[in-house]
Amino acid sequence: MTTTPDIDSLAQDDRVSSALYTDPALFDLEMDRIFHQTWVWVAHESELPTAGDFRTAYVGRQPVIVTRDRRGGINVLVNRCRHRGASLCEVPKGNGNGFTCPYHAWSYALDGKLRGIPYPDGYEDVLEKKDLGLRRLKVGVYAGMVFASFNEDIEPLEDFLGGARLWIDRFMKQGAGYPIKVQGEHRFRFRGNWKIQLENTTDGYHFPIVHRSWMASVDAETANMLSFMTDEKAVTHALGNGHSVAVMVPEHVDLDEDDGTEQLQARFGHIIEELSHEFDPDRVRRIVRSLHGAGFNLNLFPNVAMSMSFFRVLRPVSVTETEIRHVALGLDGGPEIVNRERLRIQEHFQGPFGFGSPDDSEAWDRVQRGVTGGPSTPILVNRGLAREKPNDLGQPTSHTTDETGMRQAYAMWKRMMTDGK
Repeated sequence: MTTTPDIDSLAQDDRVSSALYTDPALFDLEMDRIFHQTWVWVAHESELPTAGDFRTAYVGRQPVIVTRDRRGGINVLVNRCRHRGASLCEVPKGNGNGFTCPYHAWSYALDGKLRGIPYPDGYEDVLEKKDLGLRRLKVGVYAGMVFASFNEDIEPLEDFLGGARLWIDRFMKQGAGYPIKVQGEHRFRFRGNWKIQLENTTDGYHFPIVHRSWMASVDAETANMLSFMTDEKAVTHALGNGHSVAVMVPEHVDLDEDDGTEQLQARFGHIIEELSHEFDPDRVRRIVRSLHGAGFNLNLFPNVAMSMSFFRVLRPVSVTETEIRHVALGLDGGPEIVNRERLRIQEHFQGPFGFGSPDDSEAWDRVQRGVTGGPSTPILVNRGLAREKPNDLGQPTSHTTDETGMRQAYAMWKRMMTDGK
């Protein structure tokens, strides 16, 4: 008989139990009560620009295929043949007319409908094709962000996003008038629980410590732009439903707003020169100011962060293993020189040979190793609790080095683990 854990004792306002990182039974419960009940990010629309495009993803531990069908609709389908359970698609992305099982050649349309069965006479009248399509998840799209859920009764996506919608809209302004597109990704795994990474994107406290080598590798203007430790305008807002935003570069929160006083970085001089042949000075300035992305990290519970100029997507593999995708973003239809520069910036921090990802993953590994010592000792998430105050919208707010975002995520974790909503 399985004993339901005491959720109240595991997650308190200022601390959480180490068991949240180490207990396999708790991990299984998270998959059921969180990842199979809420909206989970699976793709960006730019990854599916034309009919027949698809990419594979996961919702919790369940493999899915995200498709663009012939009518332009987006579908999220469980990647499992309805016959004997074989996976249908093993490539990360592509374009096709549908999916055929390699085991017995049952074939499915892009919307999951069962199209054909070899040698159907063996089934006589015991099989109805309309009843054996691929399992379809509920799909929601906001600002090009594609979410899916196994929960047919889930609240509308816009309600779930709530206060995060303003920040998603602001994040997309880094396109400087162009739509945002996915340019590529770096995928890796670390030996740690998924919530360690969930905490990290809203954790400004670690930045000048863990990323000291990156700070030393960039020009002084970039380093100064991200020196937010004592900036009173660098704040974190809790946005409800586990979402939060950490403002790192206050002057880049809304890239449509520009008082004209900010100096463009000298390192981008060659880009300014090339763009000036095609665009007026105001447009050049708008594009160049957006090269580093938006001035904040937006955490969307439970699995995606919109982090300055990239998406960070987490996938729980097991209680002690997590897969990370760092998704590089560019300007769809924008100047090639700008998209190349954005890729170089991505590689310098998030790439496999960059300065950011290796340092972060080492820290995450160490947390997982460390919590096995003194398992009764709690994880503290109390930084800034005493100075946390509501902003004009009534959202709990503190400095960006504080742990307001973590407390927001764990409040949602506790709520969903308690009643599944």
